[in-house]
Amino acid sequence: MKRLLGSRVCVALCTALGLAFAGSAGAQEYPDKPIRIIVGPGPDALARLVGQKFTEAWGQAVIVDQRPAAGGIVAAEAVAKAAPDGYTLLLTTGSFTINTALNAKLPYDFLRDLTPVSLMATIPFILSVRPDSPYRSLKDLVDAARAQPGKLNYASAGNGTPPHLAGEMLKQMAKIDMVHVPYKGVAPAITDLIGGQVQAMFAVAPSGLPQVKGGKLRALAVSSPKRYSQLPEVPTVAEMGYPDFQVVGWNGLHAPAKTPPAIIHKLNAEIAKVLKSKDGQEKALAAGFEPVGSTVEEFDAFQKADIARSAAVIKAASIKAD
Repeated sequence: MKRLLGSRVCVALCTALGLAFAGSAGAQEYPDKPIRIIVGPGPDALARLVGQKFTEAWGQAVIVDQRPAAGGIVAAEAVAKAAPDGYTLLLTTGSFTINTALNAKLPYDFLRDLTPVSLMATIPFILSVRPDSPYRSLKDLVDAARAQPGKLNYASAGNGTPPHLAGEMLKQMAKIDMVHVPYKGVAPAITDLIGGQVQAMFAVAPSGLPQVKGGKLRALAVSSPKRYSQLPEVPTVAEMGYPDFQVVGWNGLHAPAKTPPAIIHKLNAEIAKVLKSKDGQEKALAAGFEPVGSTVEEFDAFQKADIARSAAVIKAASIKAD
């Protein structure tokens, strides 16, 4: 009996060692063919930046595949159902965590079917008004909204988007009533803000920053927990009396669940190398991003906190999926 048990233990140990060796060998060989990064809604600048650096480091082509349909659901489902081998990756944004909080009937489970690789960068939203607006500060806008409940409106890139949730969070914390005007994308929303059809908007930095720099919009505050490096003179909403206010856009990278940890950590290490390099930081900042390059564990905690924060705003505002 002891001999039989010893034999079974030996087999188990050999199997475990064999799997560990196979995983290590797979990571050393990875990648040996092109990698595909699928992009849902939002800019693909960081996917192209890290993709180029992956190619330079590993000698394999990186294909950036745009699939923005259904607010990222199509892209996420494609990666969730892909082989867990590191060759199909997903560029994630706040839309994916909002979808998780907003829609209970997704064709995938974000936390179960996808595994975090790295939080690559964050993007603040710029609370903006026209330059001739009477609102010269966040306090001015809040005071006007309190004096005229339901008379002022704010634009967003669509129902359930991060700018929408930023507007609702401000309404809840400031106890004001403003009307949400959803658009089909950032560009038409900003166009109507500049044209005076709406009074305010939390504009995502890569789209709003050029308008602020060009004098077509006035920045009242930024949504991030710290000031935006490209607009250091503009205060955060938190600084203006709402310390718990925090909404950021972000870009991260996810892989299918069960992708070998050695491959996840190889991808993570290369992303950190890219985003901590001078060239990588300059290119990320030029595209409006604040480069991060987190650990896997930090990104996992970040995404779970983002889902919880979104869920709280959605519940309080009774936001429904389109």
